[in-house]
Amino acid sequence: MADNVTSLFRGSAAHSPSMAALTREGGDGAKPVDFCIPCNPYFPTPAMFEELAGRLRDILTYYPSGADTITAELCELLQLPPACVAMGNGSTELITWIDHLLVSESLAVPVPTFGRWTDQPMETGKRVDMFPLQESGGFALDLGQYSAFLRKRGSRVAVICNPNNPDGGFLPRQALVDFMDTMADLDLIVIDESFLEFADVEGDPSTVQDAILRPNVIVLRSLGKNFGLHGIRFGYLVANPALAGRIRSMLPKWNLNSFAEHVVFMLRKHGAEYEASLRQVRQDRVDMGRQLERLPGLTVYPSQGNFLFVRLPLGAEGTVVRDRLLTGHRVLVRECGNKIGSSSRFLRLVVRPEVDVRRLVTGMEQVLYGTGTDAAAPRSAGYSSGTAAVDRLVSETNGAGTRGLAAQASAMPAPAPAPAPAPAPAPAAAAVPGLGAMVAAAGLGTPPAPAPAVPGVVYGGAPPSVSPPPAPAAVSPPPAPAAVSPPPAPAAVPGPPQAPAPLPGPAPVGAPLVAQGWGPGTGLPGMPAQPGVPGLQSLPGNAVPPVETRRGMPAAGGLTAAQVRGRTQPDPPPDAAAAWPVAGAMYQAG
Repeated sequence: MADNVTSLFRGSAAHSPSMAALTREGGDGAKPVDFCIPCNPYFPTPAMFEELAGRLRDILTYYPSGADTITAELCELLQLPPACVAMGNGSTELITWIDHLLVSESLAVPVPTFGRWTDQPMETGKRVDMFPLQESGGFALDLGQYSAFLRKRGSRVAVICNPNNPDGGFLPRQALVDFMDTMADLDLIVIDESFLEFADVEGDPSTVQDAILRPNVIVLRSLGKNFGLHGIRFGYLVANPALAGRIRSMLPKWNLNSFAEHVVFMLRKHGAEYEASLRQVRQDRVDMGRQLERLPGLTVYPSQGNFLFVRLPLGAEGTVVRDRLLTGHRVLVRECGNKIGSSSRFLRLVVRPEVDVRRLVTGMEQVLYGTGTDAAAPRSAGYSSGTAAVDRLVSETNGAGTRGLAAQASAMPAPAPAPAPAPAPAPAAAAVPGLGAMVAAAGLGTPPAPAPAVPGVVYGGAPPSVSPPPAPAAVSPPPAPAAVSPPPAPAAVPGPPQAPAPLPGPAPVGAPLVAQGWGPGTGLPGMPAQPGVPGLQSLPGNAVPPVETRRGMPAAGGLTAAQVRGRTQPDPPPDAAAAWPVAGAMYQAG
């Protein structure tokens, strides 16, 4: 089973295989505990599932209502004007139409992030400007540096995921509003709030109302993630009426399925249960983080999503940990080696109830720190990410990714680190008494390491005693040579013993390489703040090389999604309760 499971992950590009595929490969049909797919484990309630099961025949037999009917019901619940809303078969359908209709030549996005924000525009030949989030800064997005990056690159569309996936990084609402005003001349700004309802640091963190008032802002939401129902494929966007109407006009009449319709019309009487589920997920996130932090060498990053981003101990590779957890413990985790800007050192772990977390922690303890060669994090092991897409394009430190991407796209070698000048070799010291003390006294540093012992030769200290030479033996004349053989060479007469020749000193070790480009923790130093824009910084002239790209041309020759993933083959084909809370109350901290 292990080989089959591993092949499933290799064939799933930037995403994980479906739960149905993993269950089939399990053999006995046992479904693993899912820490991979970010959903709400407390909603819908068991009673809601029973209600859906009772309507299954009608749901499968009849057409759903048109999207306008379903949109009107949702907007009444959320107190949003229907003209400002477009509903899609999952947020991915909306991302696809945003790319086709509103992205003309270039799009910028911080990485790592949700894979469709990088893959979709590359698949249609757009230039994708990737802003690398720094591991040394906890993957936090600095909006001032991001704004300067957009200006330097000339990007026309900016994407921000809040909270970000996979790290859960969060930005306050006012900071995003300031960003919208600063970048008001862009063609489009997209704020992806797919996981925002799990945040608890602000009373009303959503920028939905701010987007409605601006001509170039879209806010994207995903009900499947909030409701724990990815299978119904249900997302929506909010924008000003003209922008929302442009997207809505391109969507099919029945792009929403009957399951999505039934769920929307059930929500009115289950608002209290939904709010309770969000509060429980927020509490579970805190408890789960505390348990994971007890594992030696594991780093847990702060998150406002319904998942936690963790870095594995040194020497552990995510693919090995993932496969062993699944095959040995029936626990499914998200290894992030195929996310641009991340590496196989990182896992994304969905927040789940305590009983499931105990199973996860127990499995990770055994996989990471087990005895013998089975341990995924041996004490003496060095690090090797095993992640071609990330290590090749963005680098292990996530720091020099932009130039590396441009070099890869133009079939040129990425900028190589330049070695520092090697120190001149020290002159070889003669093999004399007290060599080590003489070198140290002369201030020449550490004396050369002693050479391997040679039988009969003594190095350092007192000179070897030399016995008087023996008397030379009498030499007889050589016998007459045979007719067919040449005469043997005369035996050598031993001479007086010679003092051993001094051994050369050890060759100097090459100087360490000096890293080029951005490095961990360097950020973008020395950027003066621009007047009138709080916190906005300008990019140094040599930090990010501008890319001149003709309209509609891919970045520097065209990176396809397959090239980014490190593959040359084409991608495989795609596989009576309280009333509903209003938009403001929906985000109260729990």
